Amino acid sequence: MKTRISKAIGFALIAATMGTVGGWADGARAEDPPAEAVARLEARYAGMLRTLRAEIEAALPEVDEQKRAAYLQAREAEAAAKERLNEANHELGAIGRAHGLVGHARNHWIRQADRNIAAARAQLEQATTAEDRTAAQEALAAAQKNREDGVSALEERTRAYEEVRAREPQLRSAVEAAQEAHTEAQNATMQALADLGLADLLASDELDGRLAKTVVLFEAQPRRLATFSARSAENEALVEQLLADEDLMLQMLVADGADDGRYGEAMKIYRAIQDASDRASEGVLQRLALAISLEHAEPIGQRNPVAATDAPATVDPVDRYLHYEKAFLDGELDPSFRERTAWELRFVVDGNEPTETLAWGREMLRNYRPDHIATDDQRWRYVALVRTDIRYGSQDVRHDRDDLQFFQNILMNGGVCGRRAFIGRFILRAFGIPTTARPQRGHGALVRWTPDGWVPVLGAGWGSGWTRTRYDRDRDFLANTQARENPARFMEVKRAQWIGDVFEERRVFGVHGRHRPGFWYGVSLYVQRAIIDAGDTEALAAVGEELSEADTSDVRYAIEATPVTEDDLRITVGRDGTITIPAVATSRPTRSGGRILFMNSQLGGMQMHYSRSGNAQDFEYTFEAPAAGTYALTAKLVTPSWQQHLRVSANGADPVNIALPHTVGLWDTTEPVEIELAAGRNVLRFSHTSDGYPKGFSIKEFTLTPAR
Repeated sequence: MKTRISKAIGFALIAATMGTVGGWADGARAEDPPAEAVARLEARYAGMLRTLRAEIEAALPEVDEQKRAAYLQAREAEAAAKERLNEANHELGAIGRAHGLVGHARNHWIRQADRNIAAARAQLEQATTAEDRTAAQEALAAAQKNREDGVSALEERTRAYEEVRAREPQLRSAVEAAQEAHTEAQNATMQALADLGLADLLASDELDGRLAKTVVLFEAQPRRLATFSARSAENEALVEQLLADEDLMLQMLVADGADDGRYGEAMKIYRAIQDASDRASEGVLQRLALAISLEHAEPIGQRNPVAATDAPATVDPVDRYLHYEKAFLDGELDPSFRERTAWELRFVVDGNEPTETLAWGREMLRNYRPDHIATDDQRWRYVALVRTDIRYGSQDVRHDRDDLQFFQNILMNGGVCGRRAFIGRFILRAFGIPTTARPQRGHGALVRWTPDGWVPVLGAGWGSGWTRTRYDRDRDFLANTQARENPARFMEVKRAQWIGDVFEERRVFGVHGRHRPGFWYGVSLYVQRAIIDAGDTEALAAVGEELSEADTSDVRYAIEATPVTEDDLRITVGRDGTITIPAVATSRPTRSGGRILFMNSQLGGMQMHYSRSGNAQDFEYTFEAPAAGTYALTAKLVTPSWQQHLRVSANGADPVNIALPHTVGLWDTTEPVEIELAAGRNVLRFSHTSDGYPKGFSIKEFTLTPAR
């Protein structure tokens, strides 16, 4: 059983103790099973594996040795051509690197020295003691010396830039020649691959059943699988069911298999989900059940609030499934969720957040920034929250609260690249969008699914980093996603890999890693390339790169204007004289712009969002009051962070402070403040302040209640 969000504990999402999930990984936690049973089952599984390998080897067509040698030789020639192309590009890149050094000297080094000189001179003018004057003179001398060094460096770097730039035509010609040679080498390799005559074998499903069983046994490892099975008759029966179900094994392997080869544990979770829901046997929900069973076969440690000392240590996979099933049936997930494959869903269900936090994430975004859900820009849908509301910087991380969940603290206090990428991936998972970490040197970023392909967010483009997947380098991960767009032909890639497993080749899933593939894994990668080339796919450019390590963007992002209707602007007066003012019914400004945005509200009608970015902006409401007197003013609003205030002035009177509660992304109401209204026309002017850095909020409406 789970607890609900509680304002009394600062909206912390602390899960009450649920049924332990230790049973999902009983192979790692329970006492050792009887040795005789383990030995018996290990012999059985190892015997199956040997027999299957022998059968498959006998069924495979012989590969002509001369053609095999020609193919391997072509691969080596292509690798050499690629190396020459890389070297040529690196030499050409020297022009850009030299130009960058010139810019650094001129725009950073010398300018910073000039600022330091000005500061030291100001310090000298303001000095009142001999000690202060000495310190200022020393600072001035150091700054002037630093400027001289910068000027010298600029002269030296400019000469170096001019020298390398003079070689630009020669360097570009070298790149073109290397590119042509590399293309020829690639074509030669693809022709050598075709000459091997493996197309019919890889296109056929005749060996699929035996291949699937072989790879499952190979990945599971006979002894470890036997240890799982020997723990109970139920476990042994689950393994037997799996090994007899060719379709299920194939589905698992196309989705990249059970985490750490724990197929017994995956089967146990899969059956538990089937028992928990009669919807988990078909369509996307069956694929969801499978993805969770594979991804959670090795239990995922749960990241709980610090104060939640009695919360579960690991994510409950059945609970995770039921959460996503309900969210899907309730229409809370992205519309594309219905089409997700089991492989893609693994990048949705692999988070370490408590299940309640996923529900909070969706509610928070619906409340606070519904425009990020409705945007037509699929690259930024949901994850634009990081761009607009997660401050770059770690100054306030010290204010993280023990009663709040990790992502709530990031929303509250911001963070540098790692925390921003964490919450970006979290909010995507909350809405059912596949995503994974894409670190690069010295920086954390992410990649995400879109209908047009996967795209890097908050980091450099493809080729700049790696993923924490079996594909490692980000371009290899991208290639895999592109090939999967053609499911029928992608099976050719998997079959070549599985045959490689029959021969116990090193598993190599990309061409950009540290290891060169063996024969069959090499075949799989060239088949993958052919699929991508035939599909004419393109790698999507990164978005938000300018925000990688910055709090503000120099890119102008379009405001998706939402029309405001007369109903949205209607200010009402109740029978008791209570005045309700929709937040969008401003008399100034009258349209979205600057820090003020009007957007549709999940509560119905519209709401006003006050952005954290840009110059401070006042806003006003002009309305008629039925009677003069004292009114209690409240606002229905949602805030992501703390220490915010509104200042309100009625008809030019002294402003009154309204402390905005920290609602952690949920709707709440401010404490009432008293203001004096005149009978008839009134103008309320609001201004916003926040302690520390600028912060944002969203308001649905203001209420003015006559004092009794």
